[in-house]
Amino acid sequence: MAANCVRAGHEVTVWNRSSDPVELFLKAYDAKAAEDPGRLTCRCEAVITMLANDDASRAVYFGPTGLIQSPGAKLLVEMGTMSPGLVQELSSAATAAGKAFVDAPVSGATQAAEDARLLIMAGCEQDAHPVLADVFGSMGRKTIWLGSTGAGAVMKLAVNMLIHGLNQTVSEALTLAGRAGISESDAFDVIENSAVAAPMLGYRRAHYLNEADQDVSFTLDLAKKDVTLALALADELGVNMPQTQTTLDVLKMAQNDGYGQRDMASVFAFMKGQAR
Repeated sequence: MAANCVRAGHEVTVWNRSSDPVELFLKAYDAKAAEDPGRLTCRCEAVITMLANDDASRAVYFGPTGLIQSPGAKLLVEMGTMSPGLVQELSSAATAAGKAFVDAPVSGATQAAEDARLLIMAGCEQDAHPVLADVFGSMGRKTIWLGSTGAGAVMKLAVNMLIHGLNQTVSEALTLAGRAGISESDAFDVIENSAVAAPMLGYRRAHYLNEADQDVSFTLDLAKKDVTLALALADELGVNMPQTQTTLDVLKMAQNDGYGQRDMASVFAFMKGQAR
């Protein structure tokens, strides 16, 4: 995502919680680096973060050299998958510090990020921050402007809830077909060309059929985090989601069985191991 901003002609300064990715990025792209979040915001008009979870986001935004209290950038944008509650907390804190905060999570895997083909779900009006349309256009194929703070976070949870549910049911379908004597490759061909086909099946085919030999695209631990957040929001809003609860139960079992740091497609391997 940062590389695509550089390619689009934006002046980019980067910081990362671990230093190795920064060093590699600077060797590959015309960009600068900051020593910490505070120095980053001092050098930028807008700061965009892509963080793994609420704890990481709290540390970067509220830490001693965090983005909220540091001078400089007046626009802060979080593009990771966060709880709606944290998004509201960040927005309130940013407003109190004289800054604006936008939640703008994305849908799309690693390849979509590399190809600038992400879907961006922005929790603001399209004309609220003019710089965003250009920046988002550098990273994604489409931005849907949802009008209000937190709406992006809610939609991201809803989308990921569907993705992880599909991940589970595809794994079950492949396990069933395999037990009946159909090759996994043939079964996947049928699913991928059927009425239930979704874009993720195409770009994740290798992860389902040969997960152990693929780079991890999205860990099972992160899948569990997403589904847990979605169910927490559902409980808060009084929405019953029994199918998503089942997805979470399976993710927990797989995590307890040592699959946490494997790709989320490893649920298929877990389901095959569960078959009697």
